[in-house]
Amino acid sequence: MDKLLLLSRTNKDFSNSAALCFTESWLNDTIPDNALNLPGFQLFRADWVTESAGKSRGGGTCFYINKRWCTDVTALKKMCCPDLEAFSINCKPFYSPREFSSFILVSVYIPTQAHMSSALQHLADQIPHTEQQHPDSVIIILGDFNKANLSHELPKFKQHISCPTRDQNILDHCYTTIKDAYRSVPRAALGLSDHCLVHLLPTYRPKLKSAKPVVRTVKRWTSETEQDLQACFECTDWSIFEAGVTDLDELTETVTSYISFCEDMCIPTRTDLTFNNDKPWFTEKLRHLRQAKKDAFRNGDRVLYNQARNKLNKEIRVAKRSYAKKLENQFSSNDPASVWKGLKDITNYKTPSPSTEANQQLAEDLNGNPPPPPPALWISEDDVRQIFLKQKRRKAPGPDGVTPACLKTCADQLAFSQIFNRSLELCEVPACFKHSTIIPIPKKPKITGLNDYRPVALTSVVMKSFERLVLAYLKNIIGPLLDPLKFAYQANRSVDDAVNMGLHFILQHLDKSGTYLLKFVDNTTVIGLIQDGDESAYKQKIEQLGAWCILNNLELNMLKTVEMIVDFRRNTPALPPLTIMNSTVPTVESFSQTPNSTMDKTKELSKDTRNKIVDLHQAGKTESAIVCQLKLQRYLLVMLKGQGQRPNVIDHC
Repeated sequence: MDKLLLLSRTNKDFSNSAALCFTESWLNDTIPDNALNLPGFQLFRADWVTESAGKSRGGGTCFYINKRWCTDVTALKKMCCPDLEAFSINCKPFYSPREFSSFILVSVYIPTQAHMSSALQHLADQIPHTEQQHPDSVIIILGDFNKANLSHELPKFKQHISCPTRDQNILDHCYTTIKDAYRSVPRAALGLSDHCLVHLLPTYRPKLKSAKPVVRTVKRWTSETEQDLQACFECTDWSIFEAGVTDLDELTETVTSYISFCEDMCIPTRTDLTFNNDKPWFTEKLRHLRQAKKDAFRNGDRVLYNQARNKLNKEIRVAKRSYAKKLENQFSSNDPASVWKGLKDITNYKTPSPSTEANQQLAEDLNGNPPPPPPALWISEDDVRQIFLKQKRRKAPGPDGVTPACLKTCADQLAFSQIFNRSLELCEVPACFKHSTIIPIPKKPKITGLNDYRPVALTSVVMKSFERLVLAYLKNIIGPLLDPLKFAYQANRSVDDAVNMGLHFILQHLDKSGTYLLKFVDNTTVIGLIQDGDESAYKQKIEQLGAWCILNNLELNMLKTVEMIVDFRRNTPALPPLTIMNSTVPTVESFSQTPNSTMDKTKELSKDTRNKIVDLHQAGKTESAIVCQLKLQRYLLVMLKGQGQRPNVIDHC
């Protein structure tokens, strides 16, 4: 305790830390809190319970919470058993990112002699219950886990301590649901402790700072503005556009520009400023009230601050009730589309697709008597009207500026059927329909390169409607002739349906005696795992393969499992043999378990590469440089045997 007092006075890392967590405190009822007082910190302790733990001394966890960071701390739950000690507290600091309402700290101590799986199961049962009670809080689990690992029981929690805490082992862990939330720095051990101290430096960026505020221009659609826009299109003489131009591209561009102009003239707009961390119920009125509260606090007016705070809290409750009522209205009878969508999402209902049967005689009859060609496609005004009425108002417009809300509102007034039929007659697509706007959407919260973006193309809404009309015509012709196992571009069909159908046919085939399954897997995750002679990542993948086989009741047939090594280096060193589940995998020059054999062609490839480089030098192409990086690759052919009545399965990676 004296050393801790000294560190808190001389070391700023201790005095400025928001919280200090200690495990194996060895505290009991005979030690009062006054003896453990640390200036500037508030103590919360969970001592070792002799009756529950089964031994007289040891264990115990405690927290020191910095009073400059938080004074509103509540002890939530204490757990003490022979396998696990857990103590959780809820901290509501003076300032925290708006996305977090509070911080829940959970200290964990798992003894060395404890049953690890039982301890992790107790902890995994406690954490989801805490998440349900505090959905907007961030949970930080930290302590001495010894050899236990929480990543399997709670896979969404990420471990942040990467430095050794005892000798060369990482026995102390810190878990949160936020990726890259902390950076761990080792410190000297406290006193005679055999574990070093770990300083966790926050690297998390709040949502408010991770992205700039977004300025959105929203059009305010009302019944009056919709009537004005409809009246504008009704008094429009569309024949003037056809008479004034002769080119289809010019006609289409003129019509779409005129529609966008009328929409901008009749529909008023509103500019909204949206922050990244705004709640869905947070309105512009609440933003002004919050700013008034901040101004009162900065001016030091206590009375005005209390009034602004009370008014803000009252309006927040009103906004939350209004938002909840809005969600409830989606399930009312006045909005059947929202009700049906909600029911389909809850029940995962999918409309069954019609199945077809292959008829050999029908194909022979059709070959002898080909049917007459179908009539040319002609799109009527009613077809265009129906497809426009199905548009969703909230969809983004394309480069032409024609919004889905305008098409849906003025479906009776817009004359696009003439443009569509003329396009079909000339077999041309207007140029403005081919343009698209690429919007990069981040795939990860932290952007490190261009691969972290997903490009989303915004095309013309009118062109999408045109495509749906043509697609419906084509489906009527070739629909009955499609393969029932076709899943691409099919309504109510997804990748899950393809996987389920494939698995169904495989298992149906394997139910018969004496049947086998040959499975080929393109395991691209294994490629490139060997870097600079380091095979740790490759061997880790192989260990995961063995664990996966045990989990899925499959047995590795080591008598038929071989490995082929392809080494492109000039000086090939002797490589250590691969070991799977205490069995050495033999190395071969080639293997042929499939119709296409695989051989080691290292020498041929190296010779061909050198010849091409020499040819380039002789050709005088010195302005360009070619860098050929030759790597080491190891290929594994695995034979799997099903346990029980399962047949053999060959997995070719």
